[in-house]
Amino acid sequence: MNYKLDVELSPELETYKDKIEATIKPYIEIKLTDNNKPTWWQSKFGGLPYIPKGFEYPKSFANEYLYLLAQINFAEVPHLEYFPDKGILQFYITADEEFYGADFDHPKTQDRFRVIYFADGDLKEDNLVTDFSFLPSITNKWVMPFQGCCQVTFSKKLAPISPGDYQFDLFPLYEKDYQEIAEEYWDKFSIDKHKIGGYPDFTQNDPREFCDRDEEPSILLFQIDSDDSKTINICWGDVGIANFFIKKAHLKKLDFSDVLYNWDCG
Repeated sequence: MNYKLDVELSPELETYKDKIEATIKPYIEIKLTDNNKPTWWQSKFGGLPYIPKGFEYPKSFANEYLYLLAQINFAEVPHLEYFPDKGILQFYITADEEFYGADFDHPKTQDRFRVIYFADGDLKEDNLVTDFSFLPSITNKWVMPFQGCCQVTFSKKLAPISPGDYQFDLFPLYEKDYQEIAEEYWDKFSIDKHKIGGYPDFTQNDPREFCDRDEEPSILLFQIDSDDSKTINICWGDVGIANFFIKKAHLKKLDFSDVLYNWDCG
């Protein structure tokens, strides 16, 4: 599908308009709403997860309990190609002051983070775990990127490739006005936010540049940004961004066993 830009460009950047528009693709923008108590199966950041009775609660290889970072109920999400139309996708991390469960040397090893997908959500509370008193209380607020829980909403948006994406190659470095063009592009199209799909944002480098060179490129599965919202204050290190990536072939099969988790900060 051919998408069109709806922003005005300078004459210098206008030269690259066709190339920019060729990269536009849809994504799902996630907005924080309130910290009222959601149901067990609703989409949310933080809080307690949807867990059917009999399902083993996720732990690290060292038997550390993991904590819910985010839960996405795709029945609440506008349709996005390759992504589920239903089911509940969860992201867990360990309470870890230094790395938030990330292993930067082995970013796909689901040890101190986990991605879990329930294809069919059970909406009967009697069939779910509702007593989480077994979870150790978090007394150090710095071991998670945020405290508390909030509900979220979703809307479908469009955006061209982000300037931090390692596949970004819209205008040559030797272009006479490169600096001005690059700054304008960054100002207009670097939109850090919480999202599903689309193009990722970074405060440093795209980790796929080193992981995917000889493979099918991974696409953005989920991004959670730092956010000073009044609802919850999210902060990854020094105001960073966390990303989860997946191969398109795996996403089509709803196989979330091979996900790359990375976060960076300034």
